[in-house]
Amino acid sequence: MPATALFHRTASKLGLAMLLAFGATYAATPPAPDTVAIKVDASAKGTAFPHFWEQMFGSGRAVLALRDDYRKDIDAVHQATGFGYVRFHGIFDRDVGLVSRDKDGHIHYNFSYVDQIYDGLLERGIKPFVELSFMPPELSSDPSQQHDFWYHPNVMPPKDYAEWDAMIRAFAEHLIGRYGIDEVSSWYFEVWNEPNLTFWGGKPEQSTYFTLYDNTARTLKAVNPRIRVGGPSTAQAAWVPDFLMHVRTAKVPADFVSTHVYGDDTAQNVFKTEENIPRADMVCRAVDKVHREIAASPYPKLPLIFSEYNASYANLPNVTDTIYMGPWMANTIRECAGKVDIMSYWSFSDVFEEQGVVRNPFYGGFGLIAADRIQKPAFNAFAMLHRLGDTRLPVSSNSALATRRDDGTVVLALWNYAPPVGDTDAYSKGEPQGSIKHFDVDVSHLGTGAKATVWRLDENHGNAVALFDQMGRPDFPSREQIAQLRDAGKLAGPSSIVLENGRLRIDIPPQGLVVVEVH
Repeated sequence: MPATALFHRTASKLGLAMLLAFGATYAATPPAPDTVAIKVDASAKGTAFPHFWEQMFGSGRAVLALRDDYRKDIDAVHQATGFGYVRFHGIFDRDVGLVSRDKDGHIHYNFSYVDQIYDGLLERGIKPFVELSFMPPELSSDPSQQHDFWYHPNVMPPKDYAEWDAMIRAFAEHLIGRYGIDEVSSWYFEVWNEPNLTFWGGKPEQSTYFTLYDNTARTLKAVNPRIRVGGPSTAQAAWVPDFLMHVRTAKVPADFVSTHVYGDDTAQNVFKTEENIPRADMVCRAVDKVHREIAASPYPKLPLIFSEYNASYANLPNVTDTIYMGPWMANTIRECAGKVDIMSYWSFSDVFEEQGVVRNPFYGGFGLIAADRIQKPAFNAFAMLHRLGDTRLPVSSNSALATRRDDGTVVLALWNYAPPVGDTDAYSKGEPQGSIKHFDVDVSHLGTGAKATVWRLDENHGNAVALFDQMGRPDFPSREQIAQLRDAGKLAGPSSIVLENGRLRIDIPPQGLVVVEVH
């Protein structure tokens, strides 16, 4: 948990930063030597730009979907992004209560919590991306083998695959009976979670996972061939060529490929090299690797789903809690576009208990929304980037995205990437490295009287952490402090600028993100 407070800037430095953050002027001002020139043709043909980064989010384990704060957070993220799927661990865990065994050894199923969980999602316009995990203790080959997550799921193979197959069959039949095959066929069913790590106790890992996959996929397809099933759901972008070769050889169905990666995964783990790949590039380097592996496989058209990703897997407060996530997210979208069908940010909320009950709103959790429904800068980044259009326009910069909506509105994302402060597990003192970037934007082929609407995310806009630092980073904020933090975390209102001949200038501080609508 973070123990130190962020260094507080002096009043004069804060004042200067605020002026710079708002800096947007007409093109009459002479450009600074380090100006980034952005030229966009509003009439260019462009390429399709589906919003792959906001179609799905991860979340805490299944049973948490019954909590009121979970449901309020999912409503907030759905309103901001329009996302359609949610993925979580543990639909078969003991606390969901699906499986029991009576004194005579007979298995019984109870779908009460399963129904409440999925009903709650569907009522909110969200579909399940069903991760089929973990092992019900009643079916486990070793009920004592538990993962070290706080809620201790069982990670072993079943002691009898006939019982596992019967549960999968009953589960699928129940879902179809309750929701109908037209609905259930629009879901995804992913076999297990990260079997190449400690979430799978079979030995050897890969061959025993393939046995699990084969049984599960065949059982689901026997219930109804329209059910979509895939894997291998590995960490570190692993096993994909082996998985695709296996399903071909074994003649097992696979409707999609899923895998995971995080910004602080190592090149040795992901690529088996000794490179030093920056956090800004790791995720999309991994996406590119798997994209190419699928293209070279017997199934080159299979959809690719990165069903977990984030800038860090390690609860780093200087990363996932801060404004750093704005430029990181924008750059990830830029680099990954065209290589992946769906990416699932892990996760939408810090209603999350893998390391235990949350005891501080800003401990480096994965969520877009901190405990007590406080929106993080990452939430604002997603809300801003949701405004991007569905057609990508050419632009020559690694700090910009240019898009167009169907109504002709040009939407730009501009950012000033800087590494996380300290990049440690404690919340370090200091300021983002780097200097202010001056963007000189020239959009041609606009109508007369074009205006720009500008949204900002930086230290002084949409950043609840700055106020949390001033409060002394309390583990348990008062109700009054929570209300203040919620207000501070809201996305700042936009400003409006009249363009001169399609041009405007914008200054962005380190770790700042700006989204501009030109209409």
